[in-house]
Amino acid sequence: MRTVTVVGASLSGLYAARELRAQGFDGRLVIVGDEPHPPYDRPPLSKEYLTGGADEDRLALTDAEETAELDAEWLLGIRARGLDARGRTVMLDDGRTVSTDGVVVATGASARHLTGDRPADDRLAGVHTLRTLADARALRADLTRGPRRVVVVGGGFIGAETASSCAALGHAVTVVEAAPLPLVPQLGPQMAAVYAALHRRGGVGLVTGASVRALRGGSAVTAVALADGRTLPAEVVVVGIGATPNTAWLAGSPLVLNDGVLCDDGCVTSLPQVVAVGDVARVGGTRAEHWTSATRQPRAAVANLLAGRTVHSARCVPYFWSDQYGARLQFAGRRRAGDTVRVIEGEVADDVPGESGLLARYERDGRTTAVLAVDRPRSFTRARRELAREADAVPA
Repeated sequence: MRTVTVVGASLSGLYAARELRAQGFDGRLVIVGDEPHPPYDRPPLSKEYLTGGADEDRLALTDAEETAELDAEWLLGIRARGLDARGRTVMLDDGRTVSTDGVVVATGASARHLTGDRPADDRLAGVHTLRTLADARALRADLTRGPRRVVVVGGGFIGAETASSCAALGHAVTVVEAAPLPLVPQLGPQMAAVYAALHRRGGVGLVTGASVRALRGGSAVTAVALADGRTLPAEVVVVGIGATPNTAWLAGSPLVLNDGVLCDDGCVTSLPQVVAVGDVARVGGTRAEHWTSATRQPRAAVANLLAGRTVHSARCVPYFWSDQYGARLQFAGRRRAGDTVRVIEGEVADDVPGESGLLARYERDGRTTAVLAVDRPRSFTRARRELAREADAVPA
């Protein structure tokens, strides 16, 4: 290969560029990114950056020295608009094209917006999503205008971390979650109840089993109207209801798209010269929007791209963490409905973990399927390693 184009100046895109050089690719390397910024770390956006504990210079994932070593052509602030039928040309919004021998799709995902009786609600002043640095800048500015009533729509990780940060800044916060408990699909009802207790312990209101009908206000939001008739006053609304993979630019290409770019276990698409990594990639039937997936997939993906076929698997035990309300939650594995849960370290009283935290195992047919920890990092690390060894011992 003489030229490889990485579409997406994201975490996974940067890791793919690093792997290309580390694995011996010395040809032309082009990195296309729709944001004007070099790659930056997204997890702090809902935590340290939002609370003022980290400025933008601490978000950078690379520096001048590494940028020089990568020897890449950076095309930032430019959106890709298409991939030709053979996957050999990337078309850009500004009319330019990039002829290439290989492509790494790393375009990530975009925040979902509300759909209610007024589709334009999310354009009211005071209404935010939190996915990009521009999003975080706007929300941070809104939160510095004195005490605000904040409603966070969605009790997932982004919503919970944002609610925690807003509460730490002294705002009155309510989280609205459509499910009976936040994070039930990921954690199951028993541990989701523990997770919900963290909201209450942090002084945040939690409204579950509720959906948003509309946002109220003239030019700026003043309230959130729920489907059951209740109304929650709000000067700031943060919508955290998930993300949609950025695949629209690939419409009409030979790539198979279904909630992401479909890939085999090695991140290889239906075109051997095109691989996909990170939030946009559906690898082996699963799309994982987690930092560890974005950093681990590029090694196998690049090896397979340079080989022209799948020679390495990107399979790994899923892992994610979340910092909120002064607690660190860590989870590894794949929970399924019907798994039993045992708290093997620490204790839980009235759904609240004790001061020493907890470690829980999810089990099925005598095997551990997942582990969850609250403020037990060392115990979790050991349990995660054991889980990985068990997973390696089971045939794919």
